[in-house]
Amino acid sequence: MAHPSARTMSGAEQLRMVRVNRISSRSDLFPRLIAMQKLADAQGFAIYRVSGSGLPAKQRLVCELENWGSSNAGFGKAFTDAYGDILLDHIEKSLLPLSWAGGYDRAAPGPADFSPFMTRLKDGILPFSGLAFPVRLGAVGNGFILFTGDDLDPSSDTIVELHGRCCHIMMDLLSLDERRAAAAEALSEREIACLQLAGDGRISEEIADKLGLSVHTVNAYLGSATIKLDSVNRIQAIAKAIRLGYIS
Repeated sequence: MAHPSARTMSGAEQLRMVRVNRISSRSDLFPRLIAMQKLADAQGFAIYRVSGSGLPAKQRLVCELENWGSSNAGFGKAFTDAYGDILLDHIEKSLLPLSWAGGYDRAAPGPADFSPFMTRLKDGILPFSGLAFPVRLGAVGNGFILFTGDDLDPSSDTIVELHGRCCHIMMDLLSLDERRAAAAEALSEREIACLQLAGDGRISEEIADKLGLSVHTVNAYLGSATIKLDSVNRIQAIAKAIRLGYIS
């Protein structure tokens, strides 16, 4: 049976399909972002999210992920100093992509016939050109995905494609945050203690002796923690617990 096209699916159905292959960490997003960077013919990307949503006076852009590298460590601050307030105001009013030309580029990114569907920022402030795609997911999860480089010139179809993929990236990032918060609330102190000792290389008998529990109880705690962390076995649960910051 043929699958429904993206055009015929509702937003909720598309969201469910996106979340079938859930990411387990932010590093899982890198291959997709690199592919998008190549599609844009850019040299770098960055994800910025809006913190302090609902409190305009306290809102700011926070960089969640980027590949600008240590040699371009000042890019992030330069970007937020130049356009941060403008982007915060923009996302409250519009979801049109934004573009700007760097100090050495001839023109802003994007085809001329697409300019009515983009917001042009002041040129020449930054050394690099860029495209910023806004994504608004409600009270939390709002932000931008940026692609930066020299002489960016994507087609209108490419801009539309990139914006759609940016929405999927931000939905996956929000979903990851939601799962982390749920796991943090769900894990008990005993489950965390057992995971910590298991992560230190202790077997169930040693954990039981250390915590004054029976081996059966220790295995029960480790089993329940494994389920709550959406893991297939104890080793994966320990790895996720470390990655999520519950144990060291």
